[in-house]
Amino acid sequence: MHEDALIPIGKVVGTHGIKGYLKVISYAESTVSFAPGKQLALRQKGEPVATFGIESARPHKRGILLVLEGIDSVDAAKEWVDYELCINRTTLPEPEKGTYYWHQIIGLEVFTVDDRRLGRVAAIFPTGSNDVYVVRDGKKEVLIPAIDTVVVHIDLIHKVLRVDIPEGLEE
Repeated sequence: MHEDALIPIGKVVGTHGIKGYLKVISYAESTVSFAPGKQLALRQKGEPVATFGIESARPHKRGILLVLEGIDSVDAAKEWVDYELCINRTTLPEPEKGTYYWHQIIGLEVFTVDDRRLGRVAAIFPTGSNDVYVVRDGKKEVLIPAIDTVVVHIDLIHKVLRVDIPEGLEE
């Protein structure tokens, strides 16, 4: 898999048992990306290292227990702790109209409806009720709730996100 085509979907945080199970924290909302037969690239420090087929995946506590082809012992599994799990961007299904993948939003320039630049979306985190966009401009940081009344327009072609900031949110 080419590095530019990789999308992070999780991270190996430990092992489970003696048969090579990987404990994974998933970045994905759905477990579809971890379906048996799919391919995952494992990388560390941004460099892809290896590609594995998925044998099985199942929910476990707050994460997923993952079995990858060729990793069949606890010793083999320990080698992959702290590695990021990635899939090929081309294997992602088209998002529903009006929804976006996080990788599409991160990096967008953020402007208010009155054309003031706030910075770029640097990160996104879920809160349960909605996602929150972390917008940074140098040392200044603004947290923008990802709700329809605040995020009024997303233009992926021009890489712009336009927001209508409620009074007091920026300060």
